[in-house]
Amino acid sequence: MDISQTDEQKMLQDSVTRLLERSYDFEARQKLLASGQPWSPDTWQSLAEMGILGLPISEESGGFGGSMADIVSIAEPFGAHLLIEPFVSSILLGGQCLAHGEGPAAEAQLARILTGEQTAAFAHEEGRGTADPALVSLAASESDGGFTLNGEKRMVLGGAQADVLVVSARARGAAPAKDGLSVFMVDPDQKGVRIKPFVTIDGRHAAHITFDGVRIPAARRIVAEGYDVLEQVISKAIIALCAEAVGAMGALLRLTGEYASTRKQFGTPIAAFQTISHRLADMKIAYVKARSNLLYTTALKDAGHASPLDVSVLKGQIGTLGRQIGEAAIQTHGGVGMTDEISIGHFHKRILAINALFGDSEYHFRAVGQSLASS
Repeated sequence: MDISQTDEQKMLQDSVTRLLERSYDFEARQKLLASGQPWSPDTWQSLAEMGILGLPISEESGGFGGSMADIVSIAEPFGAHLLIEPFVSSILLGGQCLAHGEGPAAEAQLARILTGEQTAAFAHEEGRGTADPALVSLAASESDGGFTLNGEKRMVLGGAQADVLVVSARARGAAPAKDGLSVFMVDPDQKGVRIKPFVTIDGRHAAHITFDGVRIPAARRIVAEGYDVLEQVISKAIIALCAEAVGAMGALLRLTGEYASTRKQFGTPIAAFQTISHRLADMKIAYVKARSNLLYTTALKDAGHASPLDVSVLKGQIGTLGRQIGEAAIQTHGGVGMTDEISIGHFHKRILAINALFGDSEYHFRAVGQSLASS
């Protein structure tokens, strides 16, 4: 199996990297965070004009039908530049659900999202690390030809800024049943929707959202039997998030190597000290392991052979190896590595945040153990 990038994917990655190097360095990102803006409208529009927003969406739904390898190619530089734009939340999660949806409402909404005119937020997490869609319990009760939503979603990325909420809910049955799950389009300004915004540890904007008797017309249920759709969407998002983490790991490895080569003690670069050189070697090994697993799982996904076990192995390893690299980078930089003035701590926080999304490393390693024990 060939897991190397094609020439087209390398060109795509280089184009995104050049865009971010021109306008999205660490200082520009810090100014953006200090301004209180959730993301840069200019950068988001530039990505739309490059076709990046439409890359993961099928041609039938108005996108460009990019492969998982194409998505990974752009996600790595996103991670290396600590991009806070809502690519995962609005495109890979909300947008992908809309692309699988039925009806003109979903089609029209998706078109506005792919142009960068509007954004979507994926309201799915319920505070239990719901990597498995079967754990969803928010109720969607049928009433008067439509549905009524009652329950809470937590950690909704971009939830306070989104123009539409894409909500997973249970129309029948109870968790952990796979049957009875549906996906709805909800207007965030609708009566009964209460949004509590906050900023995450890695600088992104998110919200806890409560649905209290929210009435949804039947036409706004875009997926009637949603388990398979949700599993597919989440699986792709996990791989893309792992690619972001690998991009952040590569940046940490590069920055730490440069620092150790220039920072001197007793007139000697600290990279020459045995403890530091061994630490740098361990960081390199961890990075190569993480990226190799990423490319292998990506190739499996594009070939249609990636199982939930493969995705769990990737997510578990990325969380563990990413933490090792982040901690080693901070230790090498010393106290300054924990400050907001340099990027090292920000990369580490991003890796930790990615680890927490859709099940942390312990969650996925347990899933691997359970799968192997039952086979």
